Amino acid sequence: MTAYVAIVDYGSGNLRSAAKAFERVVAERGLGLEIRVTARAEEVAAAERIVLPGVGAFADCKAGLDALPGMGAALTESVLHQGRPFLGICVGMQLMATTGREHGVHQGLGWIEGEVVPLDVAAAGLKVPHMGWNDLVADRPDHPLLAGLPNGAHAYFVHSYHFHCTDPVHRLAHVGYGGAVTALIGRDNLAGTQFHPEKSQATGLRLIENFLTWRP
Repeated sequence: MTAYVAIVDYGSGNLRSAAKAFERVVAERGLGLEIRVTARAEEVAAAERIVLPGVGAFADCKAGLDALPGMGAALTESVLHQGRPFLGICVGMQLMATTGREHGVHQGLGWIEGEVVPLDVAAAGLKVPHMGWNDLVADRPDHPLLAGLPNGAHAYFVHSYHFHCTDPVHRLAHVGYGGAVTALIGRDNLAGTQFHPEKSQATGLRLIENFLTWRP
Protein backbone atom coordinates (compact mmCIF):
# COMPACT_ATOMS: atom_id res chain seq x y z
CA MET A 1 0.00 0.00 0.00
CA THR A 2 1.37 3.41 -1.00
CA ALA A 3 2.15 5.72 1.89
CA TYR A 4 0.12 8.92 1.78
CA VAL A 5 0.00 12.47 3.04
CA ALA A 6 -3.35 13.49 4.54
CA ILE A 7 -4.52 17.05 3.88
CA VAL A 8 -7.26 17.58 6.43
CA ASP A 9 -10.54 18.87 4.97
CA TYR A 10 -12.60 20.52 7.69
CA GLY A 11 -14.50 22.97 5.50
CA SER A 12 -11.91 25.73 5.61
CA GLY A 13 -11.68 26.87 2.01
CA ASN A 14 -10.73 25.27 -1.29
CA LEU A 15 -7.95 22.76 -0.68
CA ARG A 16 -7.34 21.91 -4.32
CA SER A 17 -4.52 24.42 -4.82
CA ALA A 18 -2.66 23.03 -1.80
CA ALA A 19 -3.16 19.45 -2.98
CA LYS A 20 -1.93 20.33 -6.48
CA ALA A 21 1.27 21.88 -5.09
CA PHE A 22 2.00 18.78 -3.02
CA GLU A 23 1.19 16.51 -5.98
CA ARG A 24 3.57 18.49 -8.18
CA VAL A 25 6.45 18.08 -5.73
CA VAL A 26 5.76 14.36 -5.33
CA ALA A 27 5.74 13.89 -9.12
CA GLU A 28 8.81 16.01 -9.84
CA ARG A 29 10.89 14.47 -7.05
CA GLY A 30 9.65 10.91 -7.52
CA LEU A 31 8.74 10.60 -3.85
CA GLY A 32 6.24 7.77 -4.26
CA LEU A 33 3.63 9.30 -2.00
CA GLU A 34 -0.11 9.72 -2.49
CA ILE A 35 -1.69 13.07 -1.61
CA ARG A 36 -5.10 12.50 -0.07
CA VAL A 37 -7.58 15.24 0.88
CA THR A 38 -9.76 13.76 3.62
CA ALA A 39 -12.22 14.56 6.38
CA ARG A 40 -12.05 11.04 7.81
CA ALA A 41 -10.28 10.59 11.13
CA GLU A 42 -9.26 7.01 10.34
CA GLU A 43 -7.44 8.15 7.19
CA VAL A 44 -5.62 10.87 9.09
CA ALA A 45 -4.65 8.34 11.76
CA ALA A 46 -3.03 6.09 9.14
CA ALA A 47 -1.24 8.83 7.16
CA GLU A 48 2.55 9.06 7.02
CA ARG A 49 2.35 12.87 7.19
CA ILE A 50 -0.42 15.32 7.99
CA VAL A 51 -1.14 18.79 6.60
CA LEU A 52 -3.66 21.15 8.19
CA PRO A 53 -4.50 24.13 5.97
CA GLY A 54 -6.81 26.93 7.04
CA VAL A 55 -8.49 30.06 5.72
CA GLY A 56 -10.81 32.30 7.73
CA ALA A 57 -11.29 33.16 11.39
CA PHE A 58 -9.51 31.24 14.15
CA ALA A 59 -12.68 30.28 16.05
CA ASP A 60 -14.53 29.16 12.92
CA CYS A 61 -11.64 26.97 11.83
CA LYS A 62 -11.29 25.42 15.28
CA ALA A 63 -15.04 24.74 15.38
CA GLY A 64 -14.87 23.12 11.94
CA LEU A 65 -12.02 20.89 13.04
CA ASP A 66 -13.78 19.94 16.29
CA ALA A 67 -16.94 19.03 14.34
CA LEU A 68 -15.22 16.17 12.48
CA PRO A 69 -15.96 12.91 14.37
CA GLY A 70 -12.82 11.52 15.98
CA MET A 71 -10.48 14.00 14.31
CA GLY A 72 -9.15 15.53 17.51
CA ALA A 73 -8.20 12.13 18.91
CA ALA A 74 -6.69 11.04 15.59
CA LEU A 75 -4.50 14.15 15.38
CA THR A 76 -3.39 13.83 18.98
CA GLU A 77 -2.45 10.18 18.57
CA SER A 78 -0.73 10.53 15.19
CA VAL A 79 1.08 13.82 15.76
CA LEU A 80 1.81 13.96 19.48
CA HIS A 81 2.08 10.27 20.37
CA GLN A 82 3.28 8.66 17.13
CA GLY A 83 5.44 11.62 16.05
CA ARG A 84 4.18 11.81 12.47
CA PRO A 85 5.42 14.94 10.65
CA PHE A 86 2.79 17.70 10.75
CA LEU A 87 2.52 20.95 8.81
CA GLY A 88 -0.02 23.67 9.54
CA ILE A 89 -0.64 26.32 6.89
CA CYS A 90 -1.93 29.85 7.63
CA VAL A 91 -4.82 29.44 10.11
CA GLY A 92 -3.87 25.76 10.30
CA MET A 93 -0.57 26.95 11.75
CA GLN A 94 -2.31 29.41 14.07
CA LEU A 95 -4.49 26.63 15.49
CA MET A 96 -1.33 25.07 16.93
CA ALA A 97 -1.18 27.93 19.46
CA THR A 98 -2.40 27.88 23.04
CA THR A 99 -4.83 30.75 22.46
CA GLY A 100 -6.31 32.72 19.58
CA ARG A 101 -7.42 36.31 20.17
CA GLU A 102 -9.47 36.91 17.04
CA HIS A 103 -12.96 38.21 17.94
CA GLY A 104 -12.64 36.99 21.52
CA VAL A 105 -10.39 34.50 23.28
CA HIS A 106 -10.42 30.96 21.90
CA GLN A 107 -8.56 27.80 22.83
CA GLY A 108 -6.18 26.37 20.25
CA LEU A 109 -4.62 22.93 20.05
CA GLY A 110 -1.88 23.99 22.47
CA TRP A 111 0.88 22.17 20.60
CA ILE A 112 3.27 25.13 20.53
CA GLU A 113 2.93 27.55 23.41
CA GLY A 114 1.93 31.03 22.30
CA GLU A 115 -0.97 33.16 21.21
CA VAL A 116 -2.36 34.47 17.94
CA VAL A 117 -2.78 38.24 18.15
CA PRO A 118 -3.73 41.07 15.75
CA LEU A 119 -1.08 42.62 13.56
CA ASP A 120 -0.25 46.02 15.08
CA VAL A 121 1.21 47.94 12.16
CA ALA A 122 -0.80 51.18 12.05
CA ALA A 123 2.07 53.19 13.55
CA ALA A 124 4.25 52.05 10.65
CA GLY A 125 1.64 53.16 8.12
CA LEU A 126 1.07 49.60 6.90
CA LYS A 127 -2.19 47.96 5.92
CA VAL A 128 -4.03 45.06 7.49
CA PRO A 129 -4.37 42.43 6.21
CA HIS A 130 -0.73 41.83 5.37
CA MET A 131 -1.20 40.72 1.78
CA GLY A 132 1.43 39.93 -0.83
CA TRP A 133 5.07 38.95 -1.05
CA ASN A 134 7.62 39.34 1.69
CA ASP A 135 11.18 38.18 2.32
CA LEU A 136 11.89 35.38 4.79
CA VAL A 137 14.55 35.88 7.44
CA ALA A 138 15.73 32.64 9.04
CA ASP A 139 15.88 32.52 12.84
CA ARG A 140 17.08 28.91 12.79
CA PRO A 141 18.76 28.52 9.39
CA ASP A 142 19.93 25.01 10.27
CA HIS A 143 16.37 23.66 10.51
CA PRO A 144 15.64 21.01 7.84
CA LEU A 145 12.51 22.82 6.62
CA LEU A 146 14.68 25.80 5.64
CA ALA A 147 17.20 23.75 3.65
CA GLY A 148 17.95 25.45 0.33
CA LEU A 149 15.99 28.58 1.26
CA PRO A 150 18.28 31.61 1.55
CA ASN A 151 17.49 34.70 3.56
CA GLY A 152 15.31 36.85 1.36
CA ALA A 153 13.40 33.96 -0.20
CA HIS A 154 10.01 35.30 -1.31
CA ALA A 155 6.82 33.96 0.25
CA TYR A 156 3.17 34.95 -0.17
CA PHE A 157 1.09 36.08 2.82
CA VAL A 158 -2.58 36.89 3.45
CA HIS A 159 -3.34 37.43 7.15
CA SER A 160 -4.45 39.92 9.80
CA TYR A 161 -3.24 37.98 12.88
CA HIS A 162 0.12 36.49 13.72
CA PHE A 163 1.57 33.83 16.02
CA HIS A 164 3.58 35.12 18.99
CA CYS A 165 5.65 32.20 20.31
CA THR A 166 6.19 32.11 24.06
CA ASP A 167 9.60 30.49 23.54
CA PRO A 168 11.57 32.26 20.78
CA VAL A 169 13.31 29.00 19.86
CA HIS A 170 10.04 27.84 18.27
CA ARG A 171 10.15 30.67 15.69
CA LEU A 172 12.08 29.29 12.73
CA ALA A 173 11.73 32.30 10.42
CA HIS A 174 10.10 35.72 10.31
CA VAL A 175 9.40 38.62 7.96
CA GLY A 176 9.53 42.34 8.55
CA TYR A 177 6.12 44.01 8.55
CA GLY A 178 5.97 46.80 11.10
CA GLY A 179 8.31 44.62 13.18
CA ALA A 180 9.20 40.94 13.16
CA VAL A 181 6.20 38.81 12.17
CA THR A 182 6.38 35.04 12.57
CA ALA A 183 6.53 33.23 9.23
CA LEU A 184 7.52 29.68 10.21
CA ILE A 185 7.29 27.84 13.52
CA GLY A 186 8.36 24.42 14.66
CA ARG A 187 9.35 22.00 17.38
CA ASP A 188 10.05 18.26 17.26
CA ASN A 189 7.85 16.84 14.45
CA LEU A 190 5.63 19.94 14.30
CA ALA A 191 5.88 22.83 11.85
CA GLY A 192 3.68 25.61 10.57
CA THR A 193 3.83 28.39 7.98
CA GLN A 194 2.00 31.69 8.15
CA PHE A 195 2.60 32.10 4.42
CA HIS A 196 0.93 29.96 1.77
CA PRO A 197 3.51 27.58 0.26
CA GLU A 198 1.06 26.62 -2.49
CA LYS A 199 1.10 30.27 -3.66
CA SER A 200 4.78 30.96 -3.02
CA GLN A 201 6.21 29.53 -6.24
CA ALA A 202 9.81 28.26 -5.91
CA THR A 203 10.00 29.04 -2.18
CA GLY A 204 6.79 27.19 -1.47
CA LEU A 205 7.68 24.17 -3.56
CA ARG A 206 11.04 23.86 -1.80
CA LEU A 207 9.36 24.14 1.61
CA ILE A 208 6.90 21.40 0.61
CA GLU A 209 9.74 19.19 -0.60
CA ASN A 210 11.60 19.74 2.66
CA PHE A 211 8.50 18.76 4.62
CA LEU A 212 7.86 15.65 2.53
CA THR A 213 11.43 14.42 3.03
CA TRP A 214 11.77 15.54 6.68
CA ARG A 215 12.68 12.85 9.19
CA PRO A 216 12.29 14.53 12.60
